[in-house]
Amino acid sequence: MDSSGHARGGDIALDDRARRPPKTARWLIIMGVIVLAVLGGLYFVRNMRDAAIKGIFAAPKPAIAVAMTEAERQSVPHSLDAIGTIAAVHQVTVAPQVGGIVTQIFFTPGGTVKAGDPLAQLDDGPEQADLKNFEAQSRYALIALKRAQELAARQVGSQATVDQDQSLFDQANANITKTKALIAQKLIRAPFAGRLGVRQIDLGQYLSPGLPIVTLTQLAELYVNFTLPEQDAATLAPSQEIAFTVDAYPRQSFRAKINAIEPQIAADTRTVKVQAIAANQDGRLLPGMFAKVRVVLPPLADIVTVPETAVENTLYGDSVYVVKDGTDANGKPMLKAVRTPVKTGEHFGGHVAILSGLEPGERVVALGQNKVLFDGAPVTPSDSAGLTPPPTTPVN
Repeated sequence: MDSSGHARGGDIALDDRARRPPKTARWLIIMGVIVLAVLGGLYFVRNMRDAAIKGIFAAPKPAIAVAMTEAERQSVPHSLDAIGTIAAVHQVTVAPQVGGIVTQIFFTPGGTVKAGDPLAQLDDGPEQADLKNFEAQSRYALIALKRAQELAARQVGSQATVDQDQSLFDQANANITKTKALIAQKLIRAPFAGRLGVRQIDLGQYLSPGLPIVTLTQLAELYVNFTLPEQDAATLAPSQEIAFTVDAYPRQSFRAKINAIEPQIAADTRTVKVQAIAANQDGRLLPGMFAKVRVVLPPLADIVTVPETAVENTLYGDSVYVVKDGTDANGKPMLKAVRTPVKTGEHFGGHVAILSGLEPGERVVALGQNKVLFDGAPVTPSDSAGLTPPPTTPVN
């Protein structure tokens, strides 16, 4: 081929390459087509899913069998709850006023005593000897005083002698009184009737003044001390009745009457201290017991109530399912359960007071709420509420 022929062939190849799109452009076109196809597929799937969901929700749903009841007005017991402690009306740790060696012990640990019963005797030998000495001095001083008075009456003796003998007589009697008091202090007696605790002394032991001998507690009456928020102070009054329970007898309720109300509010806790007195003739209650207190107040009249089973307690508050009239997808009448928030009050006898959120006469779901899967679900009344769980297939 000649040079001109080579030139023509090269021009043709250059023209072909210029007409073909570059590789990058081809890939972009292919990727664009793929993306469009994927987006179209997703759009189609989403529309199909939405249509299926709408079909499901549009389809009539079977009504759920639940037990229904009407909210009604009742007189509701009213009370204030508090935490308290039982304390003794009279409780002491018996201890000697003077020192001495224990020569006798008259009591049995854990026993009961009457006021004035002897508990322990300390050695009083020196005081008994001093008493005899002072009694002898008193007798001699009395004889000398009478003689001096007779002489002074006959103008034979002086009045100064009479006064001196009178002073000696008075001193001897004062020493007698003092010694008798010391002797009485060494016989330790029960200051009041009550129950004794654990013995803390032994025979022959030297007791210093104030060293514990035994505890003595009066159990016939006990204090119940508790506190209430300041907003409840206006509802309290002396002689008001309270009920309380203790952990030792959880199934028994005890009674007491308010004895004293602190005439001030604690600034740190904003509470008022209250004290009640409880009879304890059988001695079952003991000081230091933990008490759950309930102050009984006049009942509240005309309060809306429902069974306790109708109220659902959640982190977001209390609510009930109110049964209302509605229609299904086909326009037919039906009953539906609508969740309604409520504010609850006192619980009593299987019922609960509804302070707000519910009107008397409204129907609520009493049993079977666990089957109501969504708000507005269709329901139907049933005595048994259809609560019997379906039979489960045994696992082999």
